[in-house]
Amino acid sequence: MTKSPVSASSPVAQDSQIWDSLKKAIAASSGFQRWQLEHSLNDQSQDLSLDYWVRRYLRDTLETLAY
Repeated sequence: MTKSPVSASSPVAQDSQIWDSLKKAIAASSGFQRWQLEHSLNDQSQDLSLDYWVRRYLRDTLETLAY
């Protein structure tokens, strides 16, 4: 059986689109913006991707909730 290339309607593409939308919504939230202000960012950290910062925010939030 031959695998077809990933199309726009494939589950992987759909997951990517969902993550992109979710990432943008999280970044626009007041909680994320407050979290960013609480974490002093230097010039090097500014170069990191939005994906990195959202993942870090989610990880920190979940760790806090776990306590």
